[in-house]
Amino acid sequence: MLTLRIGTRPSPLAVKQVLEINILLPSVHFEIVKIDTEGDRNKTTPLDKMEGTDFFTRDIEDALLKGSVDAAVHSAKDLEDGIPDGLVIAATTRSISPYDCLVSRSHYRLKTLPARSVIGTSSRNRKEAILKYRKDLLVKDIRGDTDERLEQLDGREFDAIIVAHAALIRLGREDHFFEVIPEEIIKPHPLQGRLAVQVRKDRQDLLNLFRGINDK
Repeated sequence: MLTLRIGTRPSPLAVKQVLEINILLPSVHFEIVKIDTEGDRNKTTPLDKMEGTDFFTRDIEDALLKGSVDAAVHSAKDLEDGIPDGLVIAATTRSISPYDCLVSRSHYRLKTLPARSVIGTSSRNRKEAILKYRKDLLVKDIRGDTDERLEQLDGREFDAIIVAHAALIRLGREDHFFEVIPEEIIKPHPLQGRLAVQVRKDRQDLLNLFRGINDK
């Protein structure tokens, strides 16, 4: 059986995403290589200042270019606007859900949250959309992976948080009360819920392998 070293971020969600790709290639063994990125180490910089950058990909891409891993699996929306020379996206999967959702502690919906409730989100698009819909709400930056954000919600640091519905599905964390937000209120990122497989441009064998899972 072919074994491939797959670089990914260390979060539980990132690992689930690698396993999701592996299911599509059952004849290949994936050896997961967890790589801390700047986005994982730096929990203070607001993410809305880093959108479109390689904040969550640079360290993984460096490992790929050096040959420390054979391929990388990313959340497609984490990809920077221009990937490094020598690398290419071999495949992008279909989205399992393109929507954002509100997760609240007290079973409130976006429409029924009390005035001045504190909403946690790290996205500029989400912040602007929430305040456009409800000017009486307060929006506060939140950092950490999805599990860490849910812990912050349970710890009463926020009244509700906005997360990707796809993240809850992949983690099996739909035990929290959540409301899928219509795209008329928050227009989701066009790549939300999709996964991207990245390889070196000179690995034609891997390009051929992963091409078969494109849009699956």
